[in-house]
Amino acid sequence: MASGGSRATDPSVVAALWRGLNVLRPVALLYAVYSLHERHPGMEHPWVAFVMLAVLAAWTVAMWVHRDRTTTVVAIELALAVAAILSTRVVDSSAVILGGAPTVPGIWPSAAVVSWAVLKGWRGGLFAAAVVSAADVVEVVVPTDNTVNNIVLLFLVGGCIGYCADLAREGHLALREALRVQAQVQERDRLARTVHDGVLQTLAFIHRRSADLGGPSRELGAMAADQERLLRALVSGVPVPGLDEVVAGDVDLRQVLGRYAGGAVQVVPPADPVPLPRKVAEELSAAVSAALDNVRRHAGDGARAWVLVEDEGQDVVVTVRDDGVGLPAGRLVEAAAHGRLGVRSSITGRLADLGGSARYESHEGEGTAVELRVPRRGRTT
Repeated sequence: MASGGSRATDPSVVAALWRGLNVLRPVALLYAVYSLHERHPGMEHPWVAFVMLAVLAAWTVAMWVHRDRTTTVVAIELALAVAAILSTRVVDSSAVILGGAPTVPGIWPSAAVVSWAVLKGWRGGLFAAAVVSAADVVEVVVPTDNTVNNIVLLFLVGGCIGYCADLAREGHLALREALRVQAQVQERDRLARTVHDGVLQTLAFIHRRSADLGGPSRELGAMAADQERLLRALVSGVPVPGLDEVVAGDVDLRQVLGRYAGGAVQVVPPADPVPLPRKVAEELSAAVSAALDNVRRHAGDGARAWVLVEDEGQDVVVTVRDDGVGLPAGRLVEAAAHGRLGVRSSITGRLADLGGSARYESHEGEGTAVELRVPRRGRTT
């Protein structure tokens, strides 16, 4: 895993590695200056070495001020390291280089390797180590034991530090995910307490009171008890047998929506079957039920409704249209703002969960139409 840049969201271990780099650069630069001072009388062009070290010093200071680490930044640093190594061919004679003299930047290029390792992980560290190693080989022409040792150390540093940075980021992501899940559990517990103190106690009261009244109210009590059981299982996270089961195979949407036909509601299906996964069909049916409930409650006395089913191949469209009083402009937004979630949750939310959409069209005095569109296979996971 690799990061695209140094950010405030980086784990503390990665941030510590960046701070360590800000110490490594000046220390390595001071060592290079000391080495240059000790052997500059034997150099052919010492001024080139002084210029190169001045450039590295400017970059070192810039890295103290400019703390953002991007691919461009570390690429420039790697290019500077390679240029500093190759400048040794100009500064020293071939005899001095073959004699094992250190390069102009000394160990400063290792900072570029570490930068790539911290930013891009172990792959970036090995890449930078390979580039610096290639520059070392070009500079010395005939690799010595010291050259081979330095190359091995560069690969070890780049690979190990990069691997540590990868582990730190993976652990940080795992911790953030665990905290997110914990927050979700806490929120569910809070909602469970709210539901328990309100809705569940009300349903339990209806159940008990219906049993006392007897007669037709017993059916209402049984329905309340069943809803209480399902809702209690939902807020507690305890699975209820059959609650999460989805029957395999498709169902004909015409038959599913046919249950709403009768009275003021007319279902207009196509001539051919409209097969849909059972889960998709039931969710779509629930959205239609919510739309028809809105017709009964808000369209006015005597309003009629039509449910039109269309199979468009990739999508299935169900339109619920009525000839009621219609809705004034902005009424749906106002209802959602006042906490009335019938449209937003029961209709729009269901369609969104299926990967579909709901579109409303209404004019005051001219009725309302809601178009429910879902992909044929839906999104059931």
